[in-house]
Amino acid sequence: MSSNFFQPVDASVVPRFAGLSTFMRLPAVASAEGLDIALVGIPWDGGTTNRAGARHGPRDIRNQSSLMRRVHHVSGIEPFSIANVADVGDLSVNPINLMDGLKRIEDGIAAIVAAGAIPLAAGGDHLTTLPVLRAVARHRPVGMIHFDAHSDTNDRYFGDNPYTHGTPFRRAIEEGLLDPRRVVQIGIRGSIYEPGEHDWAVAQGIRIIYMEEFVRRGATSVMEEARTIAGTGPTYVTFDIDCIDPSMAPGTGTPELGGFTTREVQEMVRLLDGLNIVGADVVEVAPPFDLAGMTALAGATMMFELLCVLAKSVQAARACKIR
Repeated sequence: MSSNFFQPVDASVVPRFAGLSTFMRLPAVASAEGLDIALVGIPWDGGTTNRAGARHGPRDIRNQSSLMRRVHHVSGIEPFSIANVADVGDLSVNPINLMDGLKRIEDGIAAIVAAGAIPLAAGGDHLTTLPVLRAVARHRPVGMIHFDAHSDTNDRYFGDNPYTHGTPFRRAIEEGLLDPRRVVQIGIRGSIYEPGEHDWAVAQGIRIIYMEEFVRRGATSVMEEARTIAGTGPTYVTFDIDCIDPSMAPGTGTPELGGFTTREVQEMVRLLDGLNIVGADVVEVAPPFDLAGMTALAGATMMFELLCVLAKSVQAARACKIR
């Protein structure tokens, strides 16, 4: 372990309910300089079309992340020993001006990327992923592994509004941020607005794996295909908490019955190991609709699962440079 790496507060010394609330109880730092992975909050839900409240997600995820310990019990990964990780705080947002809000998020993530760190963000609604992609994919399109109940490739809402949490990936493809042939969406389900709602996405080359297909095939088979689609190129991972069944994650804006169990999503994220992940997020945790913090805990746990995968990738990249 590098003596220069930030470390979380030890819960056997300072109880989890004490001290400042930060992601994983890590130090809060002013910038991403010197970090390998920057944990960042995006408290913004300006794209929400139903139940608002995801703007409060980062704060509650921070609180629940105090339950994360140092070592992954399956992989044995100690993320804080092999990568320099810290909480860089919340991005500047504008809750009353959508376009300015998007620009602030893009600029904040761009600063993290420019510092050489991988952003791991807690949203916020799913529209926050669009400006994150604008920063992460500024110089080349990326692939994407997308866990969600919804495809989020709709075109317009409420007349001619192109920016909602139901449209980010249509905009991202139009802007050249995503290579749709390297995009896979996993867990899509629920009623839709009209027949053929997903036809545009499929025509672009997106692979949609509906929940019914997942049930038939299982996590290992689905993730083998997802890894093949992503390939070796730069890949973004976005995790909408509503991919989990609302019996286990009720605190979200657009819940859909028939979702994943928390155990299934943990297994799938662990199978991301070895991919070239250039950024990731967990979005749509809406605390006003949560019960006993269970959705925020699911969000914090998925951030830890993603962090372990990212930290191992950082360690491997560092080893290659040393050679």
